[in-house]
Amino acid sequence: MKKISLYLQLLSLSILLAACDTKAPVAIEAVDTSSNIQALAKGFSAHWLTPQIILLPKQQTNNRYQLTKLAANTVDTVALTATTLPKKLAEKFPHLTGFQSYKVNISNELAKQWLKHSLVITSLDADKQLIAATYIQTGAVIDALYTSVDNDADEVTDLGANISEQGVSFKLWAPTAQAVSVLLFDENLQAMPNAQLAMIEDSKTGVWQVTTGDEASYAYYQYQVRVYHPASKKVETLQVTDPYSLSLSVNSEYSQVVNLNDATTQPSHWAEHSIPRVKNIEDNIFYETHIRDFSANDPSLTNPKFKGKYKAFSEENSDGMQHLKALQASGLNNIHLLPTYDIATVNEEASQHIDMADSLAKVCTIAAKASICQQDYNEQQTLKSLLSSYATDGKKAQQLVSELRAVDNYNWGYDPLHYTVPEGSYAVNAQGVARLVEFREMVQNLHELGFRVIMDVVYNHTYASGLDPKSVLDKIVPNYYHRLDPLTGAIEQSTCCDNTATERVMMEKLMIDSLVIWARDYKIDGFRFDLMGHQPKSAMLKAREAVRSVDSDTYFYGEGWNFGEVANNNQFVQASQLELGGSEIGTFSDRLRDAVRGGGNNTRATQGIGNGLLMQANELQTTAQSQASYELLMNQLRIGLAGNLADFPITDKQGRPLLGKDVPYGDQPTGYAKDPADTINYVSKHDNQTLWDNSQYRLAFDVSTQDRVRMHLQSLSFALFAQGIPFVHMGSEFMRSKSFLRDSYDYGDWFNRVDFSAQENYYDVGLPPAEKDQANWPLIQQVLLGHEGRDKVDAEDIAFSNQVFQQMLAIRMSTPLFRLTTAQEIIEQVSFLNIAGASQDGLLVMQIKSGATQENSTLDDKHNYQSVIVIFNISPKTQRFSYSGASTYILHPLQQAGIDEQVKASKISADEFEVPALSSAVFVSLKALH
Repeated sequence: MKKISLYLQLLSLSILLAACDTKAPVAIEAVDTSSNIQALAKGFSAHWLTPQIILLPKQQTNNRYQLTKLAANTVDTVALTATTLPKKLAEKFPHLTGFQSYKVNISNELAKQWLKHSLVITSLDADKQLIAATYIQTGAVIDALYTSVDNDADEVTDLGANISEQGVSFKLWAPTAQAVSVLLFDENLQAMPNAQLAMIEDSKTGVWQVTTGDEASYAYYQYQVRVYHPASKKVETLQVTDPYSLSLSVNSEYSQVVNLNDATTQPSHWAEHSIPRVKNIEDNIFYETHIRDFSANDPSLTNPKFKGKYKAFSEENSDGMQHLKALQASGLNNIHLLPTYDIATVNEEASQHIDMADSLAKVCTIAAKASICQQDYNEQQTLKSLLSSYATDGKKAQQLVSELRAVDNYNWGYDPLHYTVPEGSYAVNAQGVARLVEFREMVQNLHELGFRVIMDVVYNHTYASGLDPKSVLDKIVPNYYHRLDPLTGAIEQSTCCDNTATERVMMEKLMIDSLVIWARDYKIDGFRFDLMGHQPKSAMLKAREAVRSVDSDTYFYGEGWNFGEVANNNQFVQASQLELGGSEIGTFSDRLRDAVRGGGNNTRATQGIGNGLLMQANELQTTAQSQASYELLMNQLRIGLAGNLADFPITDKQGRPLLGKDVPYGDQPTGYAKDPADTINYVSKHDNQTLWDNSQYRLAFDVSTQDRVRMHLQSLSFALFAQGIPFVHMGSEFMRSKSFLRDSYDYGDWFNRVDFSAQENYYDVGLPPAEKDQANWPLIQQVLLGHEGRDKVDAEDIAFSNQVFQQMLAIRMSTPLFRLTTAQEIIEQVSFLNIAGASQDGLLVMQIKSGATQENSTLDDKHNYQSVIVIFNISPKTQRFSYSGASTYILHPLQQAGIDEQVKASKISADEFEVPALSSAVFVSLKALH
């Protein structure tokens, strides 16, 4: 201890001397210098913003601070001098404005060299003793040094591996690396002759590069990177795949050199196949599809190996494909695919993962510790058969599914590993080029059926970081690609996982480059962004501009939720609901969703308009509470039906004029959109319970099965008949259930099944897994008991629901008044008739009048309408609505010809409409064709 103390005093003296001369760093030679200071260092509370500016937390001390580089047996230091934070930096880093700014005198060239080592800020007290040290966050200064001028890192257009006439070039941006080389492997993943190629760094860009001959074409490769890593606090030599990978080996252990323009990477006729277009953004309607869910449960496939695969979309006559064709004929025009880039959590080797069709012999070989394997079992019995044998009111099914979920073949895919390669577990052959061809074949087949293809992307986080085997970005440029806590330096995880920092130039570039490849080379027609509010608005606008340069009618939409460390524009202006109004980047509207479904999840305490609020109250509701909630939710619903526009005018029950932005939604405005393309309307998607399950939580026990089906369809009608863009969860038309499971992301086919033969909706197939829902089991058991079987539907109910859904879809897509394209059109042409003195509980009446510029439908040019009146009767009894001129209307022809006999019983007289219970009746007034 005395020896260390003496050493630290000497070190303090040396640092103090260095403070007298800031022209050059001072080097100190000593044994264990680095380790001693590292032992003292705590947190990452220093922020190096530019080569000349460092921030530290404000402290009421007279301490002196030094920028200190630790390398092997040397310590170099430069003194810091207090200064004022420049205005531009304060605006760029608003979350750091409470820190103290310091000036550091160091050249750009030297700063680049120092960034390749461990960096700390050391602190001397008034007695010139070294008392503290903190590590430095360097992401901002890396941007300042490598991306702030022309022709530097963010202008490099060919990162990754590229095949050209000159050979194969490899480029990796790794400015903090001390050495980088490429390791080459053959098709058997064995090292090739001359397998290691040393790369040379361009000090201006931080890009390491090497070019070799044609022998590397279609070879597999890894990068070997020597870099100081904060996770271990030492220099590591790491083998890592390419963040710009375009092809991968099975399980993503090796990148592969490919040319996406080569015919070998494409299905036949790929280059010339036609892509459907939409005339207006508002003509889109999205059908959210999980690739595995689509076919894993389909016995009608011609090849059982296609279950859960891209290949299932190549089928002609499977139940799933026949259903898609029927939806397309009704007007559906977009298939939204849940994540299908390379994900981290499914073993792509079929022999190493578990499928529902596998025998228990295979199950217990892979998951020997599972409870079923600890007792006598029938080796030939399939996993599906075993799960089917369990009592649906018991816990066995959820226990077994939970035990196997880490080794089964299921995940939603919100766990990105490589952003720009198709996921291998969805391919029959996951090795190399084969998966690229299969993915493109799926896209091509969907296009040829008349669908546009949307891709769900997750640039807001990575699955892993640090030295984890499935970390990529953080091994190459540690602590750059992720957003760190301002004091501790821990990677923020508000998204669920390791949050990326899209505000960093090269993370933004990676996202944009990836999106362009998907749009240009895979012909993806639009993108849905997971937790988009965790990214800067500026990055989203820039990304869309780049994608539009290769696909002019792309559409961006996503989750604009406002939460986490970036909430309320804390670190940048977010791509959130309130900030994207007018941008025509769509955000999901939780306003209409909650008005229809009821607020919250896993609860019976609240009801929504769609599941009985006020009209069929459950036993927990009081009349006074229900009435107050009803009035608010009805106003929120009206604004939702009008595209969620901030400036849409309504009149409340008391006759007071309101705008959409005046109607409260918690502590936020209900209306935030400035254009109908800003709003995505939905009542169900992959998150949380399905619409059917959510309703069973809340419905009054005595509601009949028939009325439950009608309430389900009416809930869907609010999204389908609203201005803005509808979004439909696959299987909603079948009243899809997940047996009350709140978050089915990793819980296998048992809870995620869809039956495209329309025989089952898989309600009540066992209690949902304990990890997510054990606290809800008592309530689930209560509602199952209370409903007395009225919550169980049969094939006839499912067929009815499916046909009525398709009819509503066709009404929307053949009636352009439901797809107005500007806010002004909506404000002028949409109105709500049963307001103020005309208000009737249980009735919502919406009128849409034709405008002078209204165009004919692209689907059905036979009729256009002067006016549409939609009467949503949400009560359990027939209701009448007085309207002068009602006799000029007829029930929509599609409803007249449809399967719903109840809505056909609607009546029209000279001045009145009569609509049966729980019906969304569409009345139209004809006008002459243009």
